[in-house]
Amino acid sequence: MSEKQERRPDGAAFVIAAILAGIALVIIWQTMQMRVPPVQAKVGPTVFPYIVAGGLLVLAAGTVVSGLRRGFPARTPDRLAPIGWVVGGLVAQILLLSTAGFSIATGVLFALTAKGFGRGKLWQTIPIGVVFAFLIWFIFARGLQLSLPQGPIERLVSTGQF
Repeated sequence: MSEKQERRPDGAAFVIAAILAGIALVIIWQTMQMRVPPVQAKVGPTVFPYIVAGGLLVLAAGTVVSGLRRGFPARTPDRLAPIGWVVGGLVAQILLLSTAGFSIATGVLFALTAKGFGRGKLWQTIPIGVVFAFLIWFIFARGLQLSLPQGPIERLVSTGQF
């Protein structure tokens, strides 16, 4: 018996299919809640969300079929430490955005994600991340006139005050 025949159906594929189907159902439900003027009843703002939801349902069904056929390659077990670094970076960014601002929060996210991928030391990657994030903030805030959360670095540039 080959390795492909010995393996069980892929449980992760079923979880992914369920998530895809769940997202599709939420899109369908939300689209059904939209009030559409009778003039736009045939082709209006609901057409595209229904197309996206239909595509997600097709992808969910295909994922289930591939999971049942054992069509996905065998994977090594997940290493939790790198996942923890990336998730920790996301949590840190969410917690820091309103106080430390976009540049510092996103710099920390950058550094912790890099650590999760095994790249660089935090004392090196945090400043690099802050510089890159500040450049992004500057482009969005000055060039595109979009509002991103400000912290001490951004306020210093915006108003000249700390």
